Amino acid sequence: MFLPSLRKSLPASLAAGLFLCSAFTLVGQDSQAASHDHTVQVLRSLNRGRYLGQVAVSPDGKRLAWIQGAHEGAEIRVAPLDNLGKSERITAATTPDQRCSESDLTWSPNSAALAFLSDCLSSGDQTDLYLSHLNNSPARRLTMLRGYVGAPAFSPDGKAIAFLYVEGATRPAGALAAMKPPSGIIGEDGVEIQRVAVAKADAPEAAEPTFATPANLHVYEFDWSPDSKSLAYVAADPPGENNWWVAKLYSQRLGGEPKAILAPADVPGPLHSLQIAVPRWSPDGKAIAFIGGLMSDQGVTGGDVWMVSATGGEPHNLTRQRPSSPAWIVWDGNRNLFFSEIAGANCQLVRLRLEGDGAGNNVSAIADKPVFSFPGSVGADPLELSLSATADRSLFVFHGGSVNHPPEIYGARPGDPAGSGNGPAILTQLTHLNEGVEPAWGKSMSLDWTSDSFHVQGWLMFPKDYDRSKKYPLIVEVHGGPAAVVLSNWGPGWGLSPAVFSALGYFVLQPNPRGSYGQGEAFTQGNRKDFGYGDLRDILAGVDTVLAKYPVDPGRVGLTGWSYGGFMTMFAVTQTSRFKAAVAGAGISDWLSYYGQNSIDQWMIPYFGASVYDDPQVYAKSSAITFIKQARTPTLTVVGDRDGECPAPQSFEFWHALRDQHVPAQLVVYSNEGHGFADPGHREDVVVRAVDWFARYMPPAP
Repeated sequence: MFLPSLRKSLPASLAAGLFLCSAFTLVGQDSQAASHDHTVQVLRSLNRGRYLGQVAVSPDGKRLAWIQGAHEGAEIRVAPLDNLGKSERITAATTPDQRCSESDLTWSPNSAALAFLSDCLSSGDQTDLYLSHLNNSPARRLTMLRGYVGAPAFSPDGKAIAFLYVEGATRPAGALAAMKPPSGIIGEDGVEIQRVAVAKADAPEAAEPTFATPANLHVYEFDWSPDSKSLAYVAADPPGENNWWVAKLYSQRLGGEPKAILAPADVPGPLHSLQIAVPRWSPDGKAIAFIGGLMSDQGVTGGDVWMVSATGGEPHNLTRQRPSSPAWIVWDGNRNLFFSEIAGANCQLVRLRLEGDGAGNNVSAIADKPVFSFPGSVGADPLELSLSATADRSLFVFHGGSVNHPPEIYGARPGDPAGSGNGPAILTQLTHLNEGVEPAWGKSMSLDWTSDSFHVQGWLMFPKDYDRSKKYPLIVEVHGGPAAVVLSNWGPGWGLSPAVFSALGYFVLQPNPRGSYGQGEAFTQGNRKDFGYGDLRDILAGVDTVLAKYPVDPGRVGLTGWSYGGFMTMFAVTQTSRFKAAVAGAGISDWLSYYGQNSIDQWMIPYFGASVYDDPQVYAKSSAITFIKQARTPTLTVVGDRDGECPAPQSFEFWHALRDQHVPAQLVVYSNEGHGFADPGHREDVVVRAVDWFARYMPPAP
């Protein structure tokens, strides 16, 4: 139930496609119109600096490829690593002024070619796979696709490129996109299945790919075997948007049949019925490492590093009781792994040295000190906390940024692995693409407090032009998930943006309460069968910490959030009167009815311990509707009409109940939107309405 941040927001018409059910309107008065225009102006002014997307270092370490923002969209740049100022555009475009959507870089193992996805020849209607030999000749189209495609990866021998493919897709794979309007036999008609497809890297002309995985398995992630003859992948029975939470780990010879080598539902111990992600085959082919833990959303990864024999057997936890959340892994030979992790407020890279059987039996591991600890957000490709590494793992690159510093590309060179493996690392800023760009919002700092027996971390953003002599209002924004985390990140972000509130004169607290990543698996599992109770105590303790240290008016504290944060907003206003206004984005008001309405019910069993039909009370105790007669907080609710993760009826139910209690309430339903809004105008409208709502009940300092 987590909504990833979008890198940038774009202006568009604000009125298109809105259906309003409201107790009153927010437009029509001159002062309100002026406030609206000011908010839009502030929002659009926050898109500062050059956007940085995927980063990929060549296996030989001589060149760097990256995606950066351009005048219209984004473009691929490649440059020698020792002279990044001398970059050139790599594209499938046939003319210099042609603009295309290009993404998903992957280097050939010999560093001589770069493959990527582009829609250049279809004018945005279809993405295909292209290959550039970086020799000033045009990129060559390899595929003729008809559907959704992503995550290309070269085989280790360089002869083939595998990728995820939904043939005939009508929507992006996953639960964030707008669901199809219901029709036909539900759950049977029109089910779209994501498979691994393979294209030849030396194909003389574009061709249809060959499917490598069967039509009855929906694949989420995959990895090549070191001999290029097999795949390891995480997959489940269709429908794919619902069954990732019960996915298994498979291996399959190309042209052969799949073999399930790990089914978390069937294993005893701490991995039982939890989730798995990021499968990575060892260089000798004997073992597969992966991330395993309690995860509420596919693609939002955190847990422990696990290892299992490539032929199956007992999985082994390599980071047991580590007070952090590993999210991404890569092998370094057969006896070492590197993993990136969330550790409190920072992102870290750590070397893990294996001891015992290299096939994954009776294995243990020793973690070295972090190679680096970065006080912000890092990434290299769409995978959570991913880095890009040279073949010999002597260099890792990533783009990194924070609320206070715009994104740049960095390189980290691990110390000598001999001996203790704790030699000094060198972290270097490789680019200066955003040199001199200053934030248009207030500064941010990490904040720590204690709640029950937990240490809790969060982020406090100050109002722009902060003046200690003034009293300010505070907005608390709760993240989605719940298995997710707020890291320090540049820019306005998505929807209910702290940067916007800060720029308009609010303190903003972004807590990481129990259930979040960053402090180990026990902390992430701390809200099981307890939604809305312990995590709300953590949040309120964070509010108390802010009130004790900073000039915040306790009579002007508001609450907002999206997805799980939307649930927490709805539930909190039935438990406390401390919040004077609330904005609930894509929330959940009644877990009992939600169980039968959503498209992703498999995620709920690990959290609630049973289905709603077996234990309705555990669902009722965390439902806002159960306590709705206690609600008094004016609440704005927003949702997409085709949201499969947090369906619109949940917001209707909550709005209707507040209205019945004569609590000021407004509901805005956005047409043709899923859990993650696609229309830039709708994204902007959400921010404007949230700002207006908070300004009505808890205005910023003059």
